[in-house]
Formats: sequence, C-alpha cells, structure tokens
Amino acid sequence: MDQSQKKSKHPGGLYILFFTEMWERFGFYLMLGILFLYMTDKVKNGLGFDDAFANEIYGTYIALVYLTPFIGGLLADRIFGYRKMILAGGTLMGLGYLCLAIPGEMTFYIALGLIIIGNGLFKPNISTLLGNLYNKPEYSNLKNQGFNIFYMGINIGAFVCNFIAAPLRNFWGWPAAFAAAGIGMFIGLIIFIVNMKKFDEFDVLKPTSKEDMPLGSILAQIFAPAILFALIGYFVIPDSFAKFIHLNKITISFLLATIPIIFFYVRLYFTASEEDKKPVGALLSVMGVVVVFWMIFHQNGNVLTGWAENYTKREVPEWASKVLEPIGMVQEIHVDTTYNTVNDKAGIAITSATAVGDYVPGPKKAKDDMPSFTPFTILENDTLKKGTVDPYLFNQPTANWPSKAQPVKLANTELFQSINPGFVVLFTPLVLAFFAFLSSRKKEPSTPGKIALGLMITGLSTLVMIAAVTSSGNGVEKVTWLWLLGAYAVITIGELFLSPMGLSLVHKLSPPRLTAIMMGGWFLSTAVGNKLSGVLGALNTAFEDKRIIFTINFAGAMISAILLFMLVKYVR
Repeated sequence: MDQSQKKSKHPGGLYILFFTEMWERFGFYLMLGILFLYMTDKVKNGLGFDDAFANEIYGTYIALVYLTPFIGGLLADRIFGYRKMILAGGTLMGLGYLCLAIPGEMTFYIALGLIIIGNGLFKPNISTLLGNLYNKPEYSNLKNQGFNIFYMGINIGAFVCNFIAAPLRNFWGWPAAFAAAGIGMFIGLIIFIVNMKKFDEFDVLKPTSKEDMPLGSILAQIFAPAILFALIGYFVIPDSFAKFIHLNKITISFLLATIPIIFFYVRLYFTASEEDKKPVGALLSVMGVVVVFWMIFHQNGNVLTGWAENYTKREVPEWASKVLEPIGMVQEIHVDTTYNTVNDKAGIAITSATAVGDYVPGPKKAKDDMPSFTPFTILENDTLKKGTVDPYLFNQPTANWPSKAQPVKLANTELFQSINPGFVVLFTPLVLAFFAFLSSRKKEPSTPGKIALGLMITGLSTLVMIAAVTSSGNGVEKVTWLWLLGAYAVITIGELFLSPMGLSLVHKLSPPRLTAIMMGGWFLSTAVGNKLSGVLGALNTAFEDKRIIFTINFAGAMISAILLFMLVKYVR
C-alpha cells in the first residue's frame, strides 16, 4: 500500500463512534417517533393529551435535548473529558427510555428529564471526540467525509428503529416499544466501553486562557439567570399576557431562559482575541440563520406525524397484510357496531376500544357524506352518550368506513418517520459524488454556501405539503402517502447539504479551546428551532387553513437562505 492510499483511510475510531452513535440514535428516534402519538392517544393506554398541549410538550422536549449540550460540552472541556460525559449521558438516556415504559404521567415527566440531561452530556461530546480524530494532519482533509459517514450511522439507527417499534407497540403496547429504546442505548454504550482505551490521545482537556470565563462564573452568570428567567416566565408572567401574545406559559418560560445563554455567546464574541473574533463571529452568524431549518425539520415529529395519522391513506393491501400482519407490522380498526347521530343520522362507527369516549366527528357536513370534527352526541341503546371514533376514520366518506365483519388494516404511523433517515442513507453517496464532481471542476460550493443551498431546498419541501393540503381540500379528504414521501425526499436533500456541513464547520472554525462550547452553540440554535417547531405545531391546531403553517415555513426558509448567501463571503 503506497503512502497516498494510507492517507485516504479514515481513523479506526470513526467506526467505533459510528456504531455507538447508531445505537444511541436507534433509541432516541424510536422514542421520538412514537412520542407525539403516545401523548395524544386516548384509546390505547396513552396519556390522552389534547393536540395543542402535546405540541407544547413535544417542542419543549425536543428543544431542551439540544439546549443541554451547552453545559455538557462545557463540563467535558473544563473538567471531565469527553469519554466520561458520553458514559454518563448514555446511562441517563437509557434509564429515561426504560422509565417511559412505566405507565403514568409522573414517570413520563421524570423520563423526559433523564433523557434531556443525558442527551446534553452525550451529544456534543461524541461529535467533538469524532472531530478530534481528524485533527491529525494525515486525516484533516477527510473531515467532511468522516462526518458524512458518521451521519449515515445516525440515520441507519433512525431508519431501523421504527420497524422495531411498530410490532412491539402492536403486540405489547407502548411500554415494550419504549423499553426497546433503552436496550438500544445500552448496546451502544457497551460498544463504546469495550473500545474506550483507543481514544486516550484524543480525550485531553484543553487549557483555559485568560479570555475564558471561569466555570463558576458561567454557572452564576448564565445558568442561574436562565433558571430565574424560566421561573419568571412560568410563574410571574400573567396568563392574560400569554393569551394576548398567543404563546403557552411553557413556551414563554423556555424563550426567556435562552436569553442569558445567548448573551454568553454574544459576550464570547466581543471579548475574544482578534485571532478568535472572526471565526467565532462567522459561526454565530450561521447559527442564527439555521434556526429556521431546525424549526421546519423537526416538525416531522408533530405536524407531519399528525398529517400521516389523520390525513394520509394508510390502508395496507390484502396481499401485503398477509405478509406483514404475522410479524406485527399492521394495525387494525375493529368495529363493534354502527350508531346514528341525533342530528343528521349519519352512520358513526365506534371502535371496540372506545365505546364511550370524548368526541366523534360532528353533524356538520364538511363535504356531502363526510362528517366534520364538531363534537356531537350519539345514540346508544336509546341512551344519549358521547362516543369516539378511531382518528383514522376522520375525513373520509362514511361509505368507506369498515363494517363489523371487515376491519381496516393500516400501516403504523411511526413507519413514516423512517422515510427521512432511509433517504439519508440512500442519498448520502449521491450527494457526496455530486460534490466530488463539482470539486473536480473547481465549482464546489463552500461549506457556508452548501448550508445556504440546504436552507433553500428545505423551503421547497414545504411547497410539496402546501400542494398536499390543497389536494386534500384542506383536510376534507385523505390523500396518498406519496405527498409525504415527496416532502421527505426534498427536505432530506436540504438536510444533507446543511446538517453534516454545519458540524464540520464548527470544527473547522472553532478555536481549539472553544470547540465543545461552539458545538454547544450549534445545538443551542437547534434547540431554539426545535421549540419553534412545537409553537407552530400548536398554532396549526388553531388555524382553519392548514396551508398557513407550511407557508410560514416556506417564507422563513427562503429569507434565511438569502441572508446566508449574503454572509457567505464573510464566513469564508
């Protein structure tokens, strides 16, 4: 093997981190794929939250799991090192997933807390450790490729997990699916523990400089104020003001808590040395813009999951059902009987699990024989009671509703969460080949240029969903799953232009002593975007026109892309 061939090989630690992260993301995305469904499930032992509240919880959770990496990166940089933080974080996450397997609202919130803290310790430090592998001169030119390979590991785990969650949920319910997430996390930890010694030379504490804020000062000046601001937002801000600005108290609390942390990064820029000021400023500019990408991207767990659950045709053909049903990959809607409404005598099917529940599609006709969502009372054995129809029966003609003898067989909603990571695995080699082709012609965009293109492509994905809503008559009729497939295909290309490039950019531009802190800043921008995904999801339940949210997404992506194109020369 000649010297050039040796230099083309990636460091062996890449593959250890690849499999560790693959299993960690298996657990993370398994839980995330069913989280919104579990919170809103009223008939199969879920928590029974209404959609607006579930969106608030979803947005806050997905925000906090990306906000806590700030402290995780800081503790690793200054005190504990990366490996100890990875072990502690992974352990807490695994325990959190197992805690979700215990029914009950209190254990639910405890579990989310464990996962939030655990992710904060784990996530920034495994990425930083990976970047350290490529600090050696012989590997430095392979850093982008290394992060793309690492990113594929993330998405293999995210793709596979939903095919495990579906049969576990169908056969044994929510606890079994959440427990599988915990098992996946601990498998990843075992892989890492067995190979820990191989990272000795890459897990070295960086000395602080005179410009660095002491850790005690950070805790006193950032986290204490953040907690104080959060408490003010939740307990002091009047409910009347929250209603006036159309925000939930949880959202106000979170947004106020981010102010001291954002101030830290602004201060970091102004107090940096002349040598550090330019790269830190460039990174902060990019981080501010990519908030919009994460706002759109993580609506897959609430807005797009809701679309798949209620507005997408999920019937499994009979021939496929014979293969998939024995392995638990098919859901069924069983109908016990059919009742008549008090007002319009439209046939209403009541599932065996929900003979008496909260509400059913109402007497106001949305289109001919299609009932709307208005609650109304049904007649059961000459006694007025309230009933609930399985959500899948909404927004389709009653003539299409199942008979008592012929249940409807459906694909699990969480399976749609595998479309995006599946496309990542499929498209990553194609995107890398495309960039290699451009590079050979000396036309490859810079890293910030790729991120700007990613934002623009992400905006185009929202146009697909606007077309889907239009095709459905604003949700009156169910539409083909191909709309979701198309939207996920487009946003995946945008993601591949942006997300792995962003991680690589942090490592390229960060001063060595600030790498983990700047990685925490990247996750802070992710956190704010994620919280906004929950805010928009909650607003979506209030808008009659379901295109409004996707139009907001489109406008935000395009404006952000234009701003970043204007900043490309400065960032370069």
